[in-house]
Amino acid sequence: MNSRTLPRLLFSALTLSGALGVSGVCRADDDEPAPVRHSTEAALPRSSAPVQRVHATHGTELDRIVAVVNDGVVLDSELNAQVDEITQRLKAQNVSLPPQSVLREQVLERLVLETIQEQHADRAGIAVSDEQVNAALQDIAQRNKVSFDQLPEKLASEGLVYADYRKNLRREIQRQLLRARDVVQRITISPRELDRYIEHQKATASAANEYNVSHILIAVAQDANPGQMAAARAKAADVAARLAKGEAFDQLAVSYSDSQTALEGGALGWLKGPALPTFLADVVPRMKAGEISDVLQTGSGFHIVKLNDLRSTTGSQIIKQVHLRHILLKTSEVQDDATVRQKLNDMRTQIVGGADFAVLAKASSADPGSAIEGGDLGWTTLDTFAPEFARQASELKDNELSEPFKTQFGWHIVQMLGRRDFDNTATAEREQAYQQLRESRVDEATDIWLQQLRDEAYVELRL
Repeated sequence: MNSRTLPRLLFSALTLSGALGVSGVCRADDDEPAPVRHSTEAALPRSSAPVQRVHATHGTELDRIVAVVNDGVVLDSELNAQVDEITQRLKAQNVSLPPQSVLREQVLERLVLETIQEQHADRAGIAVSDEQVNAALQDIAQRNKVSFDQLPEKLASEGLVYADYRKNLRREIQRQLLRARDVVQRITISPRELDRYIEHQKATASAANEYNVSHILIAVAQDANPGQMAAARAKAADVAARLAKGEAFDQLAVSYSDSQTALEGGALGWLKGPALPTFLADVVPRMKAGEISDVLQTGSGFHIVKLNDLRSTTGSQIIKQVHLRHILLKTSEVQDDATVRQKLNDMRTQIVGGADFAVLAKASSADPGSAIEGGDLGWTTLDTFAPEFARQASELKDNELSEPFKTQFGWHIVQMLGRRDFDNTATAEREQAYQQLRESRVDEATDIWLQQLRDEAYVELRL
């Protein structure tokens, strides 16, 4: 495994929703970014500065440029490392490999798109803080059942350098934030539109199903002329004909798809019926497992979809909630860990002795979101908090007050006010409907956005 791409096992924690929301108390719905939850890959940043080549005494060139992207470059060493990693992964997934030249072209195109996004993010001043990276790493460590301190060792066992992994992760979060700004946040959904969507879904059988879908996109530029449109249509028809003759969908996706998931064999994974991209909402539910669609045309190009499998997801949603309150103190240049911990110990002693928790929280807590409420975090599930915070809280009995403990956000004391089983079905349905309606528009909007970025960039390929 090379150091440029995060292994899918370890990186499965990173998603957009979390990258846009954890607070000082580790809440996923507050202001500070947190780890995300959909599987993706990240890449080490590439410098936009001119490359300085180093030659051995006999004049052998150590590296070369395979693409110029605006004022940046992609190096042959980066391309080779990515091709090797993707080749290993596709073999492990039993995906038939296309010719090496085709795979190199597809991987290079992904590196070019990543470079363009990173350049746009840098120019926009989108920066990722150490706290955001640490929060994502904490989540990754938890999902792989290791401690934060053990993560470097775990990465080393995968052949990765921890410092490179952090850089890689920082760049991926940066790209996700750019997409959130330029794509996701521009998709607006009115309350009336959401209500109509929910009513429509109640009458739709597909709402209770999940679909495992794969996808091939033959992209078309927004300003494509008739000749370019005809060429794309012919290419899509050729791919469809080869599929009809029995060629593997995943291999053709790797070879020809312009989608973000091309190098994953076109796999979109499991999608709830309402979360299917808009143009597939009426197509996929009518398909049988294993069936491949006709060529579909949208604003982003020509699509071919395969339904790999489907399953039912019915039933109410009963969740276990906790009611917590806490006080957060942070270290500074004048207050080290020992000082802050002692302050919290003193507060804890006062509370046990009868002092008002809420008064102390309002006066001292460094978490602005809960301090104004006397430290009250309301009713929520433990998985909305950072791993160490959730672990400490889960061990408390009702009304019990914890000892001071540390997370990446600072030092805490937390009190368990109660537990309950909560029927979250109605609330969850509305929240899920909003996410599904938005996500159904995000995929195609992202493909169009990436195509526009690519069209506007200066790219010179040197394969």
